[in-house]
Amino acid sequence: MLVASLQALSLGQVSQAHAQDELRVSGTVEPATPTRPIDPNLAPRPVTNAVFTTLSIEIDGILDEPAWQQADSTSGFILNLPRVGYDASERTVVRVLYDEQNLYIGATMYDSEPDRITIAGLEQDFETHNSDLIAVSLDTYGDKQSAFLFAVNPGGAIFDAQVFNDSRHTNRAWEGVVHVDAKIRDFGWTAEIAIPFTTLRFNGIDGEQVWGINFLRRVRRKNEDAYWAPIDRQYRVHKMSRAGTLTGLENLRQGRNLTIKPYLRAARQEGDLRIDDHGNRAAGGFDIKYGVTPKLTLDLTAFTDFSQVEVDQEQVNLTRFSLFFPEKRDFFMENAGVFSLGDVTERNYRTGSSPRVFSLFHSRRIGLSPDRRPVDVLAGGRLSGRLGGLEIGLLNVQTRSTDLGPAENFAVARVRRTIFGNSDVGAMFINRQVTSPGLTDVYNRSWGFDVNLRLLQYMIVNSYVAATDEPNRPGDKRAAWLQLGWRDPVWDVSGFVKHVGESFNPGVGFVRRPGIRQAFATVGAHPQLPIPSVIEVNPYVDLAVTADLNWSLETRTATAGFGVTFIDGGVLNFEYNNWLERLGETESIAGVEVRAGEYRFSDAAVTYVASGGRWLSGNVRFSHGGFFDGDITSLGGTAILRPTHHLLVDFSLQHNDITLAAQSLTADLVGARASYAYSTKLFASVFVQYNNSVDELVTNVRINLIHAPLSDVFLVYTERRNIRLDLLLDRVITAKVTKLFAF
Repeated sequence: MLVASLQALSLGQVSQAHAQDELRVSGTVEPATPTRPIDPNLAPRPVTNAVFTTLSIEIDGILDEPAWQQADSTSGFILNLPRVGYDASERTVVRVLYDEQNLYIGATMYDSEPDRITIAGLEQDFETHNSDLIAVSLDTYGDKQSAFLFAVNPGGAIFDAQVFNDSRHTNRAWEGVVHVDAKIRDFGWTAEIAIPFTTLRFNGIDGEQVWGINFLRRVRRKNEDAYWAPIDRQYRVHKMSRAGTLTGLENLRQGRNLTIKPYLRAARQEGDLRIDDHGNRAAGGFDIKYGVTPKLTLDLTAFTDFSQVEVDQEQVNLTRFSLFFPEKRDFFMENAGVFSLGDVTERNYRTGSSPRVFSLFHSRRIGLSPDRRPVDVLAGGRLSGRLGGLEIGLLNVQTRSTDLGPAENFAVARVRRTIFGNSDVGAMFINRQVTSPGLTDVYNRSWGFDVNLRLLQYMIVNSYVAATDEPNRPGDKRAAWLQLGWRDPVWDVSGFVKHVGESFNPGVGFVRRPGIRQAFATVGAHPQLPIPSVIEVNPYVDLAVTADLNWSLETRTATAGFGVTFIDGGVLNFEYNNWLERLGETESIAGVEVRAGEYRFSDAAVTYVASGGRWLSGNVRFSHGGFFDGDITSLGGTAILRPTHHLLVDFSLQHNDITLAAQSLTADLVGARASYAYSTKLFASVFVQYNNSVDELVTNVRINLIHAPLSDVFLVYTERRNIRLDLLLDRVITAKVTKLFAF
């Protein structure tokens, strides 16, 4: 094997200098011999040095420039998955350089089977869990709280994100100018990343800077995650309190940190839902981003357009409560973590709730009608980042008056302070004000305070109190929540109590169920047992109770489950649920009237999620059991085919057979999506979904050309049609061009 590796290095595919460099750092590409595992929590944090260079570097995915030989090499990656603390089976070597404009990351990923390297796709922000990759997280302030994350797969696709609160909030919508390329070689693959200092935020001071840094190497076919700074299996590469250290950066300058991004759009619109905007329309607008300070960013938008956004995926509602639709518009998604206050989803903790149940601020209430039709946004601004010891977020958006409603102003103020190193306290105020003449006394206001503590390494405490105010709405307008959780490498224990008044109504938020008191508790374990092909098993029990404001029981759910995580990344889960539902009055459930009364029933479900690293993957779920005064059988799943890294096709199905005393019905949701990436710059996608409960067919076709960094050409076709009535509800054909100018 050593002879073969040396012969591969001597093939004239790289320059002689690069071949010598690879030989010097690698020695052999034989998989490392397993050793006794280290404890990632006790292992010292590694240090690497960034070397200044005046030599040119071409970002072509091949580390053949002489400058790379000047850089320090880092290796010795330690597994996080599938077995914590062991040496990685494949060798990884990373180097860091910088000049006056860019930070450079060069990585060599040796692979004993290069023909089995997995590429999940070429699109930006590809699905990282399904691909081989090299990733770097940068804590540019050295505060062990925030990070810029960049990941590259062997096809040269880039994933970037911002992370806040030591890995608790990940903002996947963030995009920065970054130049990357990668090449598959006969010994593995190599990647080069150039990150302009104008893309990052840091303290522009004379002398040396010390940043936090960590690297992740993923080998998808082995389900291996290996880290340069070792961390436990419940953490990710952006857990900056466990990162290593980057030294050697001196006299860095950010420049003006000013970008202007204008757009031009032409569209044709028609359909029954279009009231006053049929026909051809043209528009233009712009976004401005300015770094007021190294830690504070101002975003401005005028005549905002969201036409490149995909349509919402339809959902089948089998409950008597509102559905949550996620935000997809980039303007609102960027820095979204700053504006979050509500039920918290903590990574690896089984919390029993999420922001999809309670959020004091949900940006979809801005610029969208309740039936998801767009409302014109005239202008908006956002100031976010850190000021002194505070994290702040200020948002103001003005909408136009249309037939969907009057003009409104939306104002949000958020402040949060880090305490005890990795905990925080904060406050938020939200005002929704009608600004059309004669209606200025119509408003809705919300405010809240929250505390998020991380104690004793594995304990979390999350809490908030909130209230709302609006004219002519008497009753209890308060809400409060307290959650405690413990998650170590084995045990997972948490619980919460909640109160939501019957008149609590955040006009720019989301509350699934008002007028309740709620309690939840769970106990689970994640032992790694000596079972062939199994990483861990996960037995757990949950108990959730929902009552009215007098603690009269309305809903009780007891759950027992057992999960198995396989070494290839697949997950199998069994679950049994016992329900009690009390209806005080007749309710509409799945479109059927269910009479008032007490209902006790049970159901069981089995779910399997296949490893995403194969050409055919997906998931399937089957459940059967009681459902109020009848029963329900559900079958759902997704099949994902990726015959090449250029093409992805997925099919989804949700089928529900429901038998109730008043009526039997079938609720189906069928969808298909095809995505084709000609390169990392040109993409096309088609999405079709049919919901038989409302007889609606939704179609979305999008072509995207990235003609320059963060600059796009979009061609988008969107249609919603009622099949039973043969009625065109909405159709929009849009062409849009954007161009980023950086100063």
